[in-house]
Amino acid sequence: MKSLLARWVVSAVALYVTALLSEWVNGFLPAWVNLSIRIESWFTPLLAVAVLAVINALIRPLIVILTLPLNCLTMGLLTFVINAFMFWIVGRIVPGFIVNGWLAAIFGSIVMGIISGLANSLLVSREKA
Repeated sequence: MKSLLARWVVSAVALYVTALLSEWVNGFLPAWVNLSIRIESWFTPLLAVAVLAVINALIRPLIVILTLPLNCLTMGLLTFVINAFMFWIVGRIVPGFIVNGWLAAIFGSIVMGIISGLANSLLVSREKA
């Protein structure tokens, strides 16, 4: 239970860092590219990560199975689009978590996956030591 709570908090921090990073990267891009991901309160990342976990547990497996032939044809690259779609859905459901478009959803899902994956691997290695 302690590990699950720690992973939840780490993922929420990763989401917050992803939002900060998206605003920073957005400043270097042309005006027509919008990678903006905004979080409006301190509680929003915690709620968004919980909703993302539920959506990934319930909806994502169904979508992965339905798109399996196309995913095999693209050698797994469709998984990035599926993850971005899940990220975008959470942006539509959770108040105060705003994902501005598909490019922001793709950027957010990739960056959050990298940050939370690295942080959780550090957390697991510390628990075993």
